[in-house]
Amino acid sequence: MHNLRQYQVPLQRYMALMDLQERNQRLFYKLLIDNVEELLPVVYTPTVGEACQKYGSIFRRPQGLYISLKEKGKILEVLKNWPEKKIQVIVVTDGERILGLGDLGCQGMGIPVGKLALYTALGGVRPSSCLPVTIDVGTNNEELLKDEFYIGIRQKRATGQEYSELLHEFMCAVKQNYGEKVLIQFEDFANHNAFELLAKYRASHLVFNDDIQGTASVVLAGVVAALKLVGGTLAEHTFLFLGAGEAGTGIAELIALEMSKQTKAPIEETRKKIWLVDSKGLIVSSRMESLQHFKKPWAHEHEPLKTLLDAVKAIKPTVLIGSSGVGKTFTKEVVEAMASFNERPVIFALSNPTSQSECTAEQAYTWSKGRAIFASGSPFDPVECNGKVFVPGQANNAYIFPGFGLGLVISGAIRVHDDMLLAASEALAGQVTEDNFDKGLIYPPFCNIRKISAEIAANVASKAYELGLATRLPRPANLVKYAESCMYSPVYRNYR
Repeated sequence: MHNLRQYQVPLQRYMALMDLQERNQRLFYKLLIDNVEELLPVVYTPTVGEACQKYGSIFRRPQGLYISLKEKGKILEVLKNWPEKKIQVIVVTDGERILGLGDLGCQGMGIPVGKLALYTALGGVRPSSCLPVTIDVGTNNEELLKDEFYIGIRQKRATGQEYSELLHEFMCAVKQNYGEKVLIQFEDFANHNAFELLAKYRASHLVFNDDIQGTASVVLAGVVAALKLVGGTLAEHTFLFLGAGEAGTGIAELIALEMSKQTKAPIEETRKKIWLVDSKGLIVSSRMESLQHFKKPWAHEHEPLKTLLDAVKAIKPTVLIGSSGVGKTFTKEVVEAMASFNERPVIFALSNPTSQSECTAEQAYTWSKGRAIFASGSPFDPVECNGKVFVPGQANNAYIFPGFGLGLVISGAIRVHDDMLLAASEALAGQVTEDNFDKGLIYPPFCNIRKISAEIAANVASKAYELGLATRLPRPANLVKYAESCMYSPVYRNYR
């Protein structure tokens, strides 16, 4: 740690950590587990974003498996080239929408590598059973195509049939090679492909999309925890989203599902408490014809409104959630409007990395005169406002997906059901203590993350057994203890 702290530039720290992972895997995980709050922003957002942008220049080792259009028809053979035979978790990307940074093509590999490091450090999944995959179908990023250090194939992205055939071959090869119980996590695919892939494979494979489902689960947990500070039930609140892509619609759907579960009202009814604003303004019924299919359920009766500020003033939401990928969109006027009709406005600025955040923690607290309950996607330092110190929450998917994946692995689940996401949210919200609430925290501190992951895993596994989707029988009597006993721990073995 002393040596790592000598580096002033975060990217150099990232490179030093990646070298360490290559050189001494146990020591890498020991460092990451013991210093999770300090190193998470290096291994993951925001630094991993910069690493992906410059991946070609800092490239030392492949780190994962690259599957390109050239391997069409031979994907099963390529999978067999990976030295480890027992794989439990695969994280796969095609690099088309990396964080809020756009199309980084093959250089998106930094994301599956980083995510799987967190599966191990935070969720205790064995490093040898994790497989990072990048599917290289080209890139539409002109700068990368011209970059002499770009590591992918130099062509425009394949789309349509060519694309879906390659992905279908990949999905079939994975199941054939690793069996029914391997978890495939889709990561940073573009909107249109993300929804289609999830819909297409959720009935036949164990698949999970972190951008749609992981984000939703972690935000729902934050909202449920925030209600303890604000009061009222989920159904008594009104939600407004800026951004109607994978994250926005995914979160909205899970909130509506939990509301419907609590109130026994049909989901079509509970969706009406949730409004979405996209780049063209408020999503309303009069726009129905031109909307993409995943936005249609959110088009309610209302006059068209062009801007977020108009929507905030008209809808008067109690919870404002940003998932637009566009920075500085929660302006002073927007936050002040939220504070004008809410005693404690709940504001989530979720876009990553930090540069794309809708507003900073300092802005949220200052403009609301310290009344906002704030959480963001990337980390912000504590803020002093009116003589009081506020610790902003981080709605980081790293709270959910490692424990979620562990729960699926230990129960031998064969499918992911939405109720498992709700179970993960409930477990996470239940880990926030009174002491955390007093500091204004709506997420537990990351230093207890392995304990939290074990609780989430137990809750998810319990739901898998309940739904009849678990194959590891008989069911362990104490799932939390069982989860903890399955977690990888980076210790050196004792030899006589």
